[in-house]
This record gives sequence, C-alpha cells and structure tokens, in this order.
Amino acid sequence: MQINKSDRNDAVGKARIMQCGWYKEVRVKDLDCHAVKALLVSRALLVKIKRDLENQIRGLLKNLGLVIGPAKMNVFASRAAELIENRPELGAAVTPLLTARVAIEQQIADLDHKVMKLARSNAQVRQFMTAPGIGPVTALCFLAAIGDPTRFKRSRSVGAYVGLTSRRYASGEIDWTGRISKCGDKMLRGYLYDAANVLLTRVAKWSALKAWGIRLAK
Repeated sequence: MQINKSDRNDAVGKARIMQCGWYKEVRVKDLDCHAVKALLVSRALLVKIKRDLENQIRGLLKNLGLVIGPAKMNVFASRAAELIENRPELGAAVTPLLTARVAIEQQIADLDHKVMKLARSNAQVRQFMTAPGIGPVTALCFLAAIGDPTRFKRSRSVGAYVGLTSRRYASGEIDWTGRISKCGDKMLRGYLYDAANVLLTRVAKWSALKAWGIRLAK
C-alpha cells in the first residue's frame, strides 16, 4: 500500500501488520500429508491419461463407423482389437495407443496397491471408510487435505475450507446467496462429490446419512 516500494519499506509494512494483528495464521502440513497427496495426484493424473487414450481410440474408430460401445476393464482392449482386425492401416494408429493404455493401466494398479496398503495401516482412514460411499482414495485424500483437525474450531468450518459452502454477498439491501465457493482442495471436493453420488444412487443399505442426503436432494 505504500507509494515508495523497497525491501526495507516492505519489511516495515509487514511488521506493522503483525503488530495490528491483521494477518491469518497459515498451518503448514507435515511431510506425511504431502507424501500422501503426491501419491494421489500421480494416480489421478494417470487415470486422466488412460481416459484420454480411450477417448482418442473411440474417436479414431468412430470416424470410420466403428463403435466400441460400453466397455470396462479388459473388454475395451479386446473390443478395440476386434474392430481393427484385418485393417492394418487403422491398426498402425490404434495399436500404439492400446499399448500405452496397457502400460498406464499397470501403473495405476501399482498405485492402487500402495493406496490400499496405506489405508489399511492407518486407523483414522479405516474409520473414514466406515461411512457409506467412502473408499480408500477419498479417505486418504480427506486425511491429507485436513491434516491436523484441531486447527478447526467447529466441524462446519471444514465444509467452508473445502469450498462446499455457499457464496454470499450481503451489502445494504442486497443479500445474495449463490453456488458453492469452490475454494480449497479441488481434488478432495471432486472425490466427496463422487462419494455423495455413490451414496445416493448405488448404496442399497439404508442409513441416516442416506436419508439426510435424499431429503437434501429433494
């Protein structure tokens, strides 16, 4: 805010801010949280690359009227190989993508094994997984994002920290409430959204949490 900017003036300005209490404490996460988050980021990137490869293969085949259709796990590769059989000119473009997909799939499987191992060895993560719809990836991501839970005075503050609370603008006669703020950890927010969808659409067992979610959705 000062007109004359210099390193000395910057230091004086920061000292004044500290004296007046116009600052917010920033909690630094420990190395374990960063290591878990790095593992999950690597896995998410590989999953995205695999999905992009599959979409590219689908697009190349669809241009020639060849549709793979719904396919999961090994069905995708076998279906694609079936469609390019006796088409060497098409196989030259699709086969390298299928080979890369297999390699990426193996790396994802290795990371999934490491994620499961971490989840089993952590009692807090196992407790998170008792909630319906929560798997090891979501539980580990929540643990890595929150870190020390004692830094939150209220449990509802966690929702605001993750960016799941509504934005609000109140000034004078205007009082406007909008969509969620989308602040904080984007990966955790996405995993929690997926977990909520699983709870509402796939989990057959009835629970108080599912009843609350259905009431909220209605």
